[in-house]
Amino acid sequence: MLALGLGMIAALCWAVHDICVRFVSQSGAIYPALVAVVLAGTIAMLPLTLWLGHWDTMTRTAYGLSALSGVFFTVASVGLYNAFGIGPVRLVAPIIGSFPVLSVGWAAWNGQAIAGDQWAAIALVVGGVGLVSVLCDEDESNGSQLKAIIWGLVAAFGFFATFASGQAATLVGDELPVTLVSRLTAVVLLAMILLRQAGPKIPARHNWPLLGVMGVLDAIALSMIMSAGTLDRPEFAAVAASTFGALTIILAWTFLKERMTGGQWIGVALTFTGIGYLAI
Repeated sequence: MLALGLGMIAALCWAVHDICVRFVSQSGAIYPALVAVVLAGTIAMLPLTLWLGHWDTMTRTAYGLSALSGVFFTVASVGLYNAFGIGPVRLVAPIIGSFPVLSVGWAAWNGQAIAGDQWAAIALVVGGVGLVSVLCDEDESNGSQLKAIIWGLVAAFGFFATFASGQAATLVGDELPVTLVSRLTAVVLLAMILLRQAGPKIPARHNWPLLGVMGVLDAIALSMIMSAGTLDRPEFAAVAASTFGALTIILAWTFLKERMTGGQWIGVALTFTGIGYLAI
């Protein structure tokens, strides 16, 4: 299924992005880096979108939904960074990774038939990703765990709403302009938040090349999810994209030689068993 394939491309891009976050977060404030990443991705896709984007198909509704997607992307990003800033990872990661349940539930609410075996496969994906996260070695909390849970729920809802509104926009517009308008909206809102924050406003210069790469990866990932809006079963793109957390840990095991437990490998097996079944 093509929507699943696009979701897996998005998941891989976000997994590599998250590996990069580990290096950036060690040498600078998070909010300047977040704004830089979103801005870099927006700049990177600007020439391609102006050249290949079908702007004549964009209606008022398409622009409105695209901007709304950018608002929700801002909400998701703020929720994500605050949740992981408080931690622990094993608590917040499964909460954030549950957003596909909202996506599929929304599709069912709007009349899309979801069979029982498909719900079971989705549960395998979400449960597998959650198991990998729960068994993560990192278990530090920097504040109230209730606040971490709330921010995690905010992030999960933000990602669901980002994808839902963005995919709806592609049905009355074009994927590239929709993604660009969404990201431009997010850049403006995140920059406004950054200006109200204490501390540095610009990331460390030696991180700029890496932040640029992260921005391109993030833009590709978001474009993949938006593009699925015109395909059959677009909600499955969100399901596949949710595997980025598991892929991040696999990449860390492969390239950074970080330890993976037997339980985490079971979680990975459950995750991709669910993805494989949905692809049948």
